[in-house]
Amino acid sequence: MERTVPTRASEEIDLYLRTIYSLLRSTTRVRIRSLEEIHAGINSSLHLLARQEQPDISSFIYANLRLPDCMPHVQAVLLGQSETVFEQSGYRQIVNWTEVSARARRRRCFFDNNDTLACFIASRSDIDDVIPVLTAYQIEWNKLHYLLSEVSDESLTEAAIQNNETFEKIARQLKIAVKELERLQVIWGDRFSWMLKHIRDQKLDLEVQLLSGSLNEYRRATRYWWDSIESAFPEISQRPVYFISSNTHSIPNLLTGFALTQQERLTHFLHTAGDDDLLAEWQDISQKEIPSRPENFLNYILKKYQATSQGKDLIKAQAIFEKANGVYRFPSEHAFNIDAQIIDLAALNPETIDPRLSPVGFADREADWSFLKTSNALILNIDYPLGLAAYNLLVKIAEHTSPLLGIYIMGKAATLNGRRGDVMIPNVTYDEHSRNTYMYHNCFSASDVSPYLVYGTVLDNQKSVSVLGTYLQNAQIMEVVYREGYTDIEMEAGPYLSAVAELHRPTRHPVDEIVNLYSVPFDLGILHYASDTPLTKGENLGAGTLSYFGVDSTYATSLAILRRLMQREYDRILPTTEKHS
Repeated sequence: MERTVPTRASEEIDLYLRTIYSLLRSTTRVRIRSLEEIHAGINSSLHLLARQEQPDISSFIYANLRLPDCMPHVQAVLLGQSETVFEQSGYRQIVNWTEVSARARRRRCFFDNNDTLACFIASRSDIDDVIPVLTAYQIEWNKLHYLLSEVSDESLTEAAIQNNETFEKIARQLKIAVKELERLQVIWGDRFSWMLKHIRDQKLDLEVQLLSGSLNEYRRATRYWWDSIESAFPEISQRPVYFISSNTHSIPNLLTGFALTQQERLTHFLHTAGDDDLLAEWQDISQKEIPSRPENFLNYILKKYQATSQGKDLIKAQAIFEKANGVYRFPSEHAFNIDAQIIDLAALNPETIDPRLSPVGFADREADWSFLKTSNALILNIDYPLGLAAYNLLVKIAEHTSPLLGIYIMGKAATLNGRRGDVMIPNVTYDEHSRNTYMYHNCFSASDVSPYLVYGTVLDNQKSVSVLGTYLQNAQIMEVVYREGYTDIEMEAGPYLSAVAELHRPTRHPVDEIVNLYSVPFDLGILHYASDTPLTKGENLGAGTLSYFGVDSTYATSLAILRRLMQREYDRILPTTEKHS
């Protein structure tokens, strides 16, 4: 059978990747500046102004959000798969350094409070992500450094007062729009003036070192991750499992309904927090003037409230409540940062489960949650990984769990034919890692998501591409991808499907083939919600965020997954005669 695939259409990106890995073979640190020219030459869709004197603020913000706040103090970045790898390279007890994190990237990082940042990586995809991010960050930092060289301390201090004359003057000095400077002020907050002074006073010259790049070390790190879960909850290897790759909040929030039990306290917070937009949104929801769901909004506000000093106690309260209702959390230890949850279906409290998950309609007559008490199944929900880590994790999970009753994958993606907040449902995936085209029956359709999606559109029967990295795309590749009918660009589906191929075949997944996965012996579903529209100039997450509207698509897809899972469990547990008796 012949096929047309969205082959990598850019020799510059291939050269960029070869250069990165050839440099990282070095046993010493290498300078990021050695990658700047070749990085600019790929014409990345996330870094359109890389070669220009004018700063690319969208790209700079994108990089800022994916790096820890300590980066202005960092000189060297060390990459390794486990504590053992760091120790063998002479960096002992790095977990005793200060743990730091980025706002938009889950990666375990530790700062020595001097000039060194150590980061745990889960797969080659972390390298494909972090090196271009560091390079873009340095390029844009140094542009700002030169443009700020003659700006006084007094002016930069005054600039903290937004929309004054000095603020506008600095925006002109930086050759950017006032709105772009305002965005920097938003992400830096109280550090805004300090950051501008620091950028002015210090040219950035980062170094990076990969301490071990062997495939074996990635496998070992994955084993450490799994062993810590299995030792804490041995039943995971003895009971049927539904696997979900999503996030750490939406699935347990829907199954326990904790935010709904705190409505009075959360609404009081809304009235006192000073966020007029959110308060107006809640008032419109309460008065049913907009179709948004109050459950989604309360879950969103809960997370914001828990980040405040007065809401800290609800973090512990939620953990206690969840455990009492069958939800067990397992933070990542000893290796990369991918948290997991195990949910015991039989221990859920039907009184607090989100009302939108009502089992009514599971059978010809009305059903209730009583069937859960006889369930022996568990949900294993993991914080969705980055790229190839998805393959490593699912292969390891499948080795130690049986039977796997369902595999449900939910995550962010870029869309070439939709808008941010839309949901895409693919049934064909091209994987840039294996170069395979995977064809499969996606158990979800638009009708499964549409009833719960208020602000977006559901697009099913789509074709997705699992790419190597976010910066490793340019207009030429986008054109080829779109011309071949691929409209859904993400990073995890392909690696997951490579693992799925091995779950029901006697050989390792093939390479550069059409792979038919229609006959897999378990439920398989993939849902993506759009966070980027790369064909629209400037519309990446450096230009904005999904904010509350992203919650809408997150919970719509989570509801579809849990309704499907509960229907399957109902059918598995109750004999047909009992359902209709």
